[in-house]
Amino acid sequence: MKSLKISSGSSLVKSRTKKSAQTLDTSISSYDRTDPFFAFNTLIKLLGSLPSRIGGCQFKLTPDEHKLSLHLLSIVEPFVGLAPSRRTITRQPTEVLDSIIFHVDSKRDLLSLALSCQRMYDVVFPRHFQYRTIRCKVSSISLWNHLIINRSLARNVRRLEILDERCTEPEILPPGILTTDTDLESTDDELGLHDKQERYLVAALAKMTALSTFIWSCNHSPISIDHVWPTLLKCYSLREVEINDNLVFSQQDVEENNKKARRPVVLPEMRMIALRSTPHIYGSTKHPNLNRISSILNHCPNLKSLDIAYNPPRTGANGSASRPPADELLLYSRWPQLTSLTLTNLRCSSTTGFDSASAFLSAHVNLEVLHLDVGIHANLGGTGTPTLTLPPNSLPRLRELQASKEVANAVLECPCDSLRPLETLKGFRLSGSQGGSRDPDAVFLNNLKRRGKTVKRVELSGWGEQEDIRRLIESSPGLTWLDIGRKVGMRSGSGAVVSNTVEWATLLSELPELTVFHGIKFFYEVSPQAAAPSATPMSTNISMTDRSRIRKNDEVASTLAWKCVKLRRLDHWEEVGGKVIVLVKDGEKVRWEARRVKL
Repeated sequence: MKSLKISSGSSLVKSRTKKSAQTLDTSISSYDRTDPFFAFNTLIKLLGSLPSRIGGCQFKLTPDEHKLSLHLLSIVEPFVGLAPSRRTITRQPTEVLDSIIFHVDSKRDLLSLALSCQRMYDVVFPRHFQYRTIRCKVSSISLWNHLIINRSLARNVRRLEILDERCTEPEILPPGILTTDTDLESTDDELGLHDKQERYLVAALAKMTALSTFIWSCNHSPISIDHVWPTLLKCYSLREVEINDNLVFSQQDVEENNKKARRPVVLPEMRMIALRSTPHIYGSTKHPNLNRISSILNHCPNLKSLDIAYNPPRTGANGSASRPPADELLLYSRWPQLTSLTLTNLRCSSTTGFDSASAFLSAHVNLEVLHLDVGIHANLGGTGTPTLTLPPNSLPRLRELQASKEVANAVLECPCDSLRPLETLKGFRLSGSQGGSRDPDAVFLNNLKRRGKTVKRVELSGWGEQEDIRRLIESSPGLTWLDIGRKVGMRSGSGAVVSNTVEWATLLSELPELTVFHGIKFFYEVSPQAAAPSATPMSTNISMTDRSRIRKNDEVASTLAWKCVKLRRLDHWEEVGGKVIVLVKDGEKVRWEARRVKL
């Protein structure tokens, strides 16, 4: 009987130990870092099972249990720790770290944070780094479905770029998302598929509550930006919006406009908006206007940068009649914080357009950058045409102006109590070298000489004779950057190397501070091997033609460096490719190098 009792007692102990061993999982991945209560209960259960063990195993942990106990302690410690010095940010719960990293927008800062330690890496990369910027097409239904399901990941998106379906740019998608999903994309109706894409896109966009930049370039899809814009109005964190769609220049329904007027919504953080059309025929209209654009801009009272550009279709009608009228936009729209304005290929009426443009420019005293192409032509010859006249003290902070010669002349003629910090002039053409009262450039050059003392950079759209450049240099001798553009009558790609290098160098020597000069080709084309910095005319792998051209280029570089002491950057022999010629001085020697620059 005693033996039976002993055996039954030992079996009872074994069953208890087996039961306790079976109820404890030693896999570390089974315990969530965000659940400290479950970790604490598991730790108590693990320690409580030690006295019931037999023999030498009593009060001893196995290697797996030891690792598990350390893992459980790391989960529980941030909540029960008593030493404030040990409560660093890496010891915070995962959800706290996720909330902190949520406020870091830059991917560069996220990468630095992830490389600080393994704990940060485990939070940054799966949830934030891959979601800050997304570039995809509307047809990416799998992505939209992923963001709809994972709301906490959708709120981590800061920049969303919607590409055109025909675009060949690479997409930027979070890893782990299937490129296709037959269950989502299967449909018998093509239009039904577009409706499904739009529905999923809008639903996913509604989950991106922290979106700051939105770029829309989907012009060939039946999905309209009008169906997406109401959802964007609910994202109050938006700061930048760029829309490339022909629909924004089409007529807006009166009922739709009145419906939007009943519920005015303001985007307080919106600072930059760009609205541009595409040269494609799809979605274009014969009578473009700015009604839709005006309704969009009504929601953005704190704009700092505005860019409106109309590109007529390739087969459409050309001329001023095809340009959208900008009278109402200039007459009624006001943005007190506006610092940059770009209006391209618009028009003003001959009756009220010039007055509205003048009132608009005088009301925006904070404008620093102005690119104006609205078909305004001032009256310089007394022909009775409408004139752009600015009130005194208009544009007192203007630093950069890109406009026609007549508009630039109107700005220079406008009196200002303080010196206007105008440094850059772009987009005008010099075409008259007759001299006298019939010279169309005389008034402009005289105003530039009297009131353009701060101008340091000039970029012409065209010129007629070398005398035009000479008169421009006499009017603004303090230039550091001069781009004379293309000579009138010269076709694209027909620019040849000039033969009168000394004459041009002597002319440019009248600009003692000139560092950059573009518009004239001084250097002969050579092969890439000959253009290398280490190449010399005596190199064995260089042809006789390249050797001759290298010697000529060396002579041109010496002449230019002798006449123009500070000149460093000139035109490359290729018109495209983003390359320039740089003059490098090494003591008394001068050498030229072909370098690539960022356009």
